Amino acid sequence: MTDDRERAASDVARGPSPGEMIARRDAAATPGPAAAAPPDPLRLCIYATIAALGWLLGPVALAVFAVVAFIGYAAAWRAGLRVSRCWLRDTRLVLLYLALLAAVAVAAIVVAVVQWFG
Repeated sequence: MTDDRERAASDVARGPSPGEMIARRDAAATPGPAAAAPPDPLRLCIYATIAALGWLLGPVALAVFAVVAFIGYAAAWRAGLRVSRCWLRDTRLVLLYLALLAAVAVAAIVVAVVQWFG
């Protein structure tokens, strides 16, 4: 029995150094290129959700999204953003586009309300 304990203690004593143990642990925790996760198309999910909300809520959703985006771009303009990654590029054009969307949405809401109560 003592020989077994001495042999076990000897095996532990001859084992890897703490540096080797840490290196093995880090190598096991770091995924290699084959284990890399596939890209997450989060934007597609966001676009689908916005489209579903737009379909369900119609002009109200358009008005809300346009106003929120307008407020965001106005704040960015005041902070110094002059060129956007939006397709229109010029932040002033983006603001104009968003204001036009909001106006069309409000007009559609008015028409819907007049027809509903009309």
